[in-house]
Amino acid sequence: MEWRIELIFVPVTDVDRAKSFYVDQVGFHADWDHTPMPGLRFVQLTPPGSACSIAFGTGLGIRMEPGSLQAIQVVVPDADEARRHLLDHGVAASEVDEQAWGRFVTFRDPDGNGWTLQQLPKRD
Repeated sequence: MEWRIELIFVPVTDVDRAKSFYVDQVGFHADWDHTPMPGLRFVQLTPPGSACSIAFGTGLGIRMEPGSLQAIQVVVPDADEARRHLLDHGVAASEVDEQAWGRFVTFRDPDGNGWTLQQLPKRD
């Protein structure tokens, strides 16, 4: 039996601002933006190359406070390049943190949700 995580909800205060941030600045692909009825909007975005997407919207019954998500980690091939991309697109990003288990860059979305980018160490 396979179990795959394919969608993670991110709590945001402003759907349009969050969509613009993740698509225009971070570089995620806009998969879906649907308003099937008044008060209900579903937006789904996917990081390039990822099998897992993020989602946010209005009227979805999500019970997380905007800015409370601090635990998404994304693997990238090059931490320096990922950091440069974020900085070039106006996203405040940390310096690269060198650890034995990888190289890390962190950033936050406009609501304060925290992201960690990890470049895995080379394997022998």
